[in-house]
Amino acid sequence: MYKQIDSNKRRTAMLMILFSLFVIGIGWAVSYYYNSPIILIIAIIIAIGQSWFSYFYSDSVALAVSHAVEAPVAQFQELHHVVENLAITAGLPKPKVYVIDDPAPNAFATGRNPQHASVAVTTGLLQIMNKSELEGVVAHELSHVGNYDILLMTVTVTLLGVIVLIADIFMRSLWFGGGRGRRDNNDNSGVLMIIAIVFALLSPLVAQLIELAISRRREYLADASGALLTRYPDGLASALEKIEKYEQPMRTVNRATAHMFISEPYGVKEEKQSWLTTLVSTHPPIPDRIKKLHAMDS
Repeated sequence: MYKQIDSNKRRTAMLMILFSLFVIGIGWAVSYYYNSPIILIIAIIIAIGQSWFSYFYSDSVALAVSHAVEAPVAQFQELHHVVENLAITAGLPKPKVYVIDDPAPNAFATGRNPQHASVAVTTGLLQIMNKSELEGVVAHELSHVGNYDILLMTVTVTLLGVIVLIADIFMRSLWFGGGRGRRDNNDNSGVLMIIAIVFALLSPLVAQLIELAISRRREYLADASGALLTRYPDGLASALEKIEKYEQPMRTVNRATAHMFISEPYGVKEEKQSWLTTLVSTHPPIPDRIKKLHAMDS
């Protein structure tokens, strides 16, 4: 667990560094092409400011994008009791508890560390889960908190979103500007611009690949850690079976936060997925996760 925590902290720092270099690199290329140093200065400010914002406020962004509202204790007593009891068992501070008004059963955790963590569940999850299943789901999310997965997963939401946005703005500027800069007579500027265009076009794909690399292995680890926390793997396995049977997508689904949920929020039933769909999914197949959980109980 401690190795995983250290790894997640290193990966988060690496992601922020790579993000900053990406933004500054694009800013330098465009500023060179248009012979405008102010563009590079703006890129540096964006890189530093967005990295700072992502670390401290990306959890608020993830909750807002998901339409999550803080759950009143009086209305959601059982949910609060489950979260509090499992947090005590895991040796973690009780995270803030949020509810998403959505019939699709799902949940996610967010925050930069266990002291600033939040757990959000949908109303659909609360309606169809019994207590042991709800405990399994909450234990899974608390495992993300304890392993510092939430830091890496939450920061990814805003950083990758900005990467795609910058690439889109850059391509639009070329389209409306006719692709002509102030260094048209410089042969190197043409090569540089081609590289910048390719980089911008590949940015959404790179962002998706980073998102996939962050998500899949951590879901298996959180399943195992959550099962150990409750000492009842079948509870989480049964919860995943119910989640799999629900075929409709979440009403509040968003590409930027999809990797944070316990299950793919797009409502694609696992056995109907093609190999390509499985490959680009942010989550491992639910049947595989259930199989591993049952193996823990045998």
